[in-house]
Parts: sequence; structure tokens; C-alpha cells
Amino acid sequence: MTKLNNVAGIDISKEFFDVCRISKGVREEKIFSNDAPGINQALAWLNKEDYCVMEVTGAYYMRLATSLYQAGFKVSVVNPLIIKRFSQMRLMRTKTDKADARMIAEYGLSEPQQQWAPPPSFIRQINQLDGIAEQLQKHYTALANQLEAYTISGIDKETKQLLVTLIKSVRRKQQEIEKRIQEVITCYHAELMQRLCTIPGLGKKTVTMLIVITEGFKKFASYKQLSSYTGLCPRIFKSGSSIKGRGRICKMGMGRVRMLLYLCAWSAKKYNKACKDLYERLVEQGKSKRLALIAVANKLIKQAFAIAQSGLTYNPNY
Repeated sequence: MTKLNNVAGIDISKEFFDVCRISKGVREEKIFSNDAPGINQALAWLNKEDYCVMEVTGAYYMRLATSLYQAGFKVSVVNPLIIKRFSQMRLMRTKTDKADARMIAEYGLSEPQQQWAPPPSFIRQINQLDGIAEQLQKHYTALANQLEAYTISGIDKETKQLLVTLIKSVRRKQQEIEKRIQEVITCYHAELMQRLCTIPGLGKKTVTMLIVITEGFKKFASYKQLSSYTGLCPRIFKSGSSIKGRGRICKMGMGRVRMLLYLCAWSAKKYNKACKDLYERLVEQGKSKRLALIAVANKLIKQAFAIAQSGLTYNPNY
């Protein structure tokens, strides 16, 4: 973590990005087009000592962040929720791209920053393929629901055949993408993939996503950091003697991975010895089954992290 003196706060949209430079108390602002010419102009305008801070904004930030990194700039990519909370703390009421860039720059000056580096190309490829697969799943569900509704209300043979054909086509494309994801991850992390799949309850899809978000379990120093990143760590609501709210998971992490881990917990509580013991103990203590399943999901993260770091395979008697 680094405390900064010269900061360039960047607010990115699909077509443009606003930059606010603050150096020795002097502020400069400029807007650029979010394309190759605009990025080149920004690289020429910025100073090498500027630490560039931006938010994660879908796919729009990646090209600019990578270009800045390759040009020798230090870059920090921040969760948008952090900037939102920082703005609320400053009682910011104006919401424009220019004001957002200014607030990001002020955040960069106020808080220590962690330097960002582009993920490996295969990680980016898997993320993109998984994004396509997720959209196909939504499309598949919508078509299946439509077919069911039309069947109940009455549907002619030709329309039904059209929907069935579309559903089969979407499912086939899903399978092709999932196969390609497995081929890519196996090419780079075959041994790690094999060891993690020895954990009862964890399937190939969940293991793949864990490897991707952790970049081969090198991105986090502890399983607690990984748990926090996925949004499965508990939040405690307690203040003084009067406020004693129920603890909940924070849900500030990656929803898709969190969902996969929660589904894996259902299997792990039956076939994973440590998870089974944990689940039964919590239920016996009067905890809800949902809370127990979340605890099991955290246990799976802990086991995966331990196996990835140790080089061992799953041992039920460990």
C-alpha cells in the first residue's frame, strides 16, 4: 500500500473518460474519448509520477488500465462501492462524470493504494467466456419459461418446435463454451485443478472460478481475504447495549462465485467429513440451516486455499 502525492482520478464510461489530476494542490481536468486515439492523448497529457486511480466499470476500464500499466504508470483499480462510500462520507451531492473523477482523485490522495497489474491473458479469456455462458443461461431460462407458459395456455405445433429448437441450440452453445473453459484452465493449471477437485463438494465449474478469481491462488494472502472477496464473510451488527442485529454475510463480493459455493455446500454437508461435522454441530446449536450452509461454504474456501498453498490433496482425516 502506498500513500500518494500526485494522483490522476479517472471516471470511465463507454465512450469517454474524465481525468482529474491533483499534483501539489494544483488541480487539472480533461476529458478524452475512450478509444485508442483518446488513450494516446491521455498518456501524453499525464505525468509519469501520476498515480492513476479508477473504478472497476464492467469491461470499459480494462483497455485504459492496461495501456497505462504498459506505458509505465502506476495504476490502482478500486471497487466502485468503496468510492461510493467515500463520496457519502464527504457529503457529495453532485453526480457528474467530472465530479466523480474529482472524488476518485481525492480518494487516491486520502487512502493508501494497492498497485494493479493486468491479469494473465487466459484469465481474461475465461472471464469473457464465462460472461457469455452466464448470458446464455439467462436466455435458456427465459426460453424454457416461455415454452412452459405457452404450453399451459395452448401452443401450436410449429411454434413449439421453434422454441424447442432454440432451447437446444442455446444449451449446445453453453456446453461448447464450458468445454472450452475447461480446456483453457487445464492448459495452465491442470495439476492445481486436479488437486482441488479432490475436495468433496467442489465441482469443476466452482474450482475453475476459484482459480480464475484468485489467479491461481496467488492474489490473496489468506483464505479470509478470499472469503471477504467472494462476499461470504459475516458482518456483525452490534452497537452499545441496544443494537444487537443478526449477523449476515456482506454480499459485497462476486455474486456468481458466491452462488456456486452455496450450491456446493449442499453436497459438501453430506460427503465432506469436516463440512458435515460443522453443519451438524451448528444445527444442533440452534443455528438456521441457511447460516450453517454459509459456514460450510466458508469451510470449502478454507480447504481450497489450504490445498492450493500446500500442494497436497484432500485428506478427510487431516
